[in-house]
Amino acid sequence: MTSPLPPNLAECRVCSGTHFDVAVDLGSQPWANDFMPPERAGTEAFYPLRVLHCADCQTAQLDTTVRKEILFGNHTYLSGVTRTLREHFARTARSVDERFGNGRSGLAVLDIGSNDGTQLDEYQRIGYAVLGVESSTATARLANERGIPTVHAFFNETVARSLGRTFDVINASGVFFHLEELHSVTEGIRLALGDDGVFVVQALYVRDIIRNLAFDQIYHEHLLYYTATTLGRLLDRHGLEMFDIEISPIHGGSLIAYVGHRGRRAVSANVTSLLAEERRDGLNELATYRAFAVAVAKRRDIERERLGLAAGAGKRIYGFGAPVKGNTLLNYFGIGPDVMPFLVEKNAMRRGLVSPGMHIPVILEEDVAEPPDIYYVLAWNFRREILANNQALVARGVDFQFPVEPVAA
Repeated sequence: MTSPLPPNLAECRVCSGTHFDVAVDLGSQPWANDFMPPERAGTEAFYPLRVLHCADCQTAQLDTTVRKEILFGNHTYLSGVTRTLREHFARTARSVDERFGNGRSGLAVLDIGSNDGTQLDEYQRIGYAVLGVESSTATARLANERGIPTVHAFFNETVARSLGRTFDVINASGVFFHLEELHSVTEGIRLALGDDGVFVVQALYVRDIIRNLAFDQIYHEHLLYYTATTLGRLLDRHGLEMFDIEISPIHGGSLIAYVGHRGRRAVSANVTSLLAEERRDGLNELATYRAFAVAVAKRRDIERERLGLAAGAGKRIYGFGAPVKGNTLLNYFGIGPDVMPFLVEKNAMRRGLVSPGMHIPVILEEDVAEPPDIYYVLAWNFRREILANNQALVARGVDFQFPVEPVAA
């Protein structure tokens, strides 16, 4: 797949290399979390949404950087809205404590991009001293109001030094691929991590994005798309080492890496076997990404035609959920209010807003007077929870359709 424009990125975000190939091109799109009041519709900025492949270190990364102050200064995502994610965070905290806490008291955890404090709340329940660093003004305020001490800032090396302490656990759930100041943040983690501390990093896993055709997980907040191989290369530049790893089904497939200072812990067979598997499958090769891009374009054409035919036949189609990734899909498919008149959400912070690009109104579940014929589930990564919560609608004949259906690991 080729692009009519040369790459905009001057150097690789990980290795500073300058040799890129365009791997996936999803066109010009708005910042996908820019939900806006209806009167502002049509004023949003559009940016190229392209994934480049670094020929030097093989890291997949976005071509264009939208400034972090725009993306995260006041975003409306709340991690505590879904039961699935809350339960995942509870399991994570218990697992980390059981594996690395060694029954000690007085342990401290730092959460980077701590959002509304949902993950830290689970650590606090089991006795950890907690501290969050969160960039969104409203979300940091919400966390503090909940009793989760939270610093309102973009974490980086300067912030790490200002904390004046180290931590037994540092957590980064779903934020380590967002980082505009990637090396400053990673160095800050090294500085803030205790000698025997554990950095727990969770990130969408490229293998599962590709095999699930989950192209909607590509958007401007997600600057990097990690494999175990490329994540390890980044960590190595800062004296950090991945000593264990697991793959979780959360968000359709995420890697959870356990990281320490280089040489402090033995590297597990999980790491060596996964790296070997990635080499065997060519996961880091440009050809793999380009084959994915071809498959995504075919899926777009099929889904656009299918939804258009359903709407033309008089079927009422609502989007279920208004996740950020849903806007990548809607804009790439070109699906607007003529086909999908509403997005139905649980997050009250998005009530009354319209989606960026397609300008589909967002309403809350409680405001739906009569359910549609089809719920097109944009929040597909919470499939089990959504179906469990809506059995009455399923029984009434509402068709819940999922644009992405994760393949079992």
